[in-house]
Amino acid sequence: MAIKGRVWKFGDDVNTDEIIPARYLITTDPKELAKHVMEDADPEFPNKVKPGDIIVGGKNFGCGSSREHAPLAIKGAEISAIIAESFARIFYRNAINLGMTIIESPEIAKETDEGDELEIDMEKGIVKNLTKGKEYKIKPLPEDLRKIQEAGGLMEYAKARLG
Repeated sequence: MAIKGRVWKFGDDVNTDEIIPARYLITTDPKELAKHVMEDADPEFPNKVKPGDIIVGGKNFGCGSSREHAPLAIKGAEISAIIAESFARIFYRNAINLGMTIIESPEIAKETDEGDELEIDMEKGIVKNLTKGKEYKIKPLPEDLRKIQEAGGLMEYAKARLG
C-alpha cells in the first residue's frame, strides 16, 4: 500500500524540543501533543498540517533528548512518514517502536521542496516525487525493524508474538 502526502520541509538538527516543546510534556496523549507539534520550529504548523502529510528534514532529525513524546506528537498529527538526510539514533528507534514510516535518504531530503507531493511504496522500496516527476530507490528497513513497523509498533509486535 502506497503512502501519498504533501511535504513539510525542515532543516538540519531539528531537536525534540522543536518537535514538541517541553512545556507540553504534561501529557502522553498523541492527539493533545499533536496540537503543538513542531510549533517551536513553525508556530503555524499545527494548524497547517493535514493527516497524511509528510515531514522531510535534513541531517540529525530528532536530536536532543530521548523523549518518546517527539515521535508520538508527529504520529498524533497523523503525519504519514518522516524522511530525513539522517536521524538521531534514539529518535529513529522511538519512531520505529511506535510503528511509524521513517526513511533515511540524503538524496530525497536535498531534492524535495515544501509543498511537493510524494508517494511512498515501502514494499517496492520506491519514493516518487509526483510534483517533480522524480523517482528514488530507498533502502528497506532491516527485517526485525520492518516487522515491528508493520505490526504497528513494538507493543503490537510483542502482543502478536506472545499470542
